[in-house]
Amino acid sequence: MKKVLRKNHLFLLAIFLVTAPSLFSQVTTATLSGIVKDAAGAVLPSATVKVEYPDAGISQTLVTRSDGRFTVPNLRVGGPYRITVNHVSYQQAVSENIFLELGLNNTVEFKLEQKSTEIGGVTVVSRSKIFDDKRTGASTNINNRMIRVLPTISRSADDYLRLTPSASSTYNGLSFAGRNGQYNNFSLDGAVFNNPFGLDAPTPGGQTNAQPISLDAIDQIQVNIAPYDVTQAGFTGAGVNTVTKSGSNTITGTAYAFYRNQSLTGKKVENTKLTVPDLKQLQVGAALGGPILKNKLFYFLSFETEQRSDEATAYVARNPSNVGKPTTSRVLEQDLIDVSNILFARFGYETGPYQGFIHDQTNYKWLAKLDWNISEVHKLSITYNASMRVKTNRRIPAPLDRVGPIIPHFNSGTQDTK
Repeated sequence: MKKVLRKNHLFLLAIFLVTAPSLFSQVTTATLSGIVKDAAGAVLPSATVKVEYPDAGISQTLVTRSDGRFTVPNLRVGGPYRITVNHVSYQQAVSENIFLELGLNNTVEFKLEQKSTEIGGVTVVSRSKIFDDKRTGASTNINNRMIRVLPTISRSADDYLRLTPSASSTYNGLSFAGRNGQYNNFSLDGAVFNNPFGLDAPTPGGQTNAQPISLDAIDQIQVNIAPYDVTQAGFTGAGVNTVTKSGSNTITGTAYAFYRNQSLTGKKVENTKLTVPDLKQLQVGAALGGPILKNKLFYFLSFETEQRSDEATAYVARNPSNVGKPTTSRVLEQDLIDVSNILFARFGYETGPYQGFIHDQTNYKWLAKLDWNISEVHKLSITYNASMRVKTNRRIPAPLDRVGPIIPHFNSGTQDTK
């Protein structure tokens, strides 16, 4: 019996060691640390520190250690936070408008004045120290303000990941520090968000060119290149940690709609005129967040759909009737027909039409999130992200009609990515 138990223990230990890198390789929160000193620069132990995020119902009180320092881990990203410091015989100090960034140890410093000095409360306005001795390797943080104010063409997180100095575009997404994009690790609210098949874009929906999550649902992004933090692992390119927005005591929401067609695409490069393929794209979405129970329970909802229709190409195969036209390819139409017939006759392989077909794309993505402040030190967050089963369709050409001569087809099949 003891041998069986010992084997079971060893088996469980082996499972833990194998899965440990994936359990601790994503970050969804921020850390706040600081030090409290007197006017002369001496540290003040046993000072009372109160950390508050009023709009999110977060309030936590702690006491500085013997070295005057304090640390508050696992805080919700964003802000504004307010920090109030009190100590016997010293004036109260307040630091406001602190915004915590994902995965960073955000630091503050307080200097308290003696109460005997007849002055009002000391207000300290501080910011996170991005360059300090608590950094854990090369990383880029993209906060919510940057996402809101910086331009984006594709409404994709990739437009912001390019802010990382070592980022470069490849055929299958972004490469960081010279590594293939497939070696990156993407996480969303702590869950691994990689493309499980791994032959195209690193995130789900890559084969249909769909974005797996609405940009309006993203709060912060952190790109880690070479961390020496034990909580960051599972990649050799970059670890991209993404956290979604959460509700607060204030009801907030967004709604948007974007439309474009071929008329909004450039048709000339210097003196060369181009023929632009037909295009219709409509992108519509909305997001809403607020309280269910003030200071206790919050919700956030997001929905987005994209309807797009692309002409595969504006070029046509060359035949006697279109020689010399700007949209005529150098490839002979008869050659394409012969190749298609040979492949079908010898191998039963359907090539599909070579021109005159449309790519239709439809995708839907939605997200629901609940945040519960159980107590000062206990928080629970539940996220249902429909990107885990994102509904995306992109039509591909149907097989050729083998009854009679080969002609282009406009019917299409459907490719689903979930």
